[in-house]
Amino acid sequence: MKTIKIGDEYLGEVVSDRYNSLIKRREVIIKISHIGKGTPSRGIVRKAIADAYEKPIECVYVRKIISEFGWGVTKVEAHIYDSPDKAKLYEPDYIIKRNEYGIQSLST
Repeated sequence: MKTIKIGDEYLGEVVSDRYNSLIKRREVIIKISHIGKGTPSRGIVRKAIADAYEKPIECVYVRKIISEFGWGVTKVEAHIYDSPDKAKLYEPDYIIKRNEYGIQSLST
């Protein structure tokens, strides 16, 4: 399995990675262990995925971050598009806005 370094404190494990050739995107599920720490932010996760898959951040959209209360484990569902244009075509506006907010919080 592929692992992704997320920020300075987290390590994610890719548990599912499939390419959707019709939409031209990779659909990944990542499990992040963070026992004793908070859930990583959407912005940090998005940047780490973009770096790991060597794509511009505009091609990566985190769809869901689901934490299991009391377990210190979070499941992340993300889409990695071949181009930013494809992402804007297929991702709903609310997902795009959520991910843009996550990146803004990284710069502040």
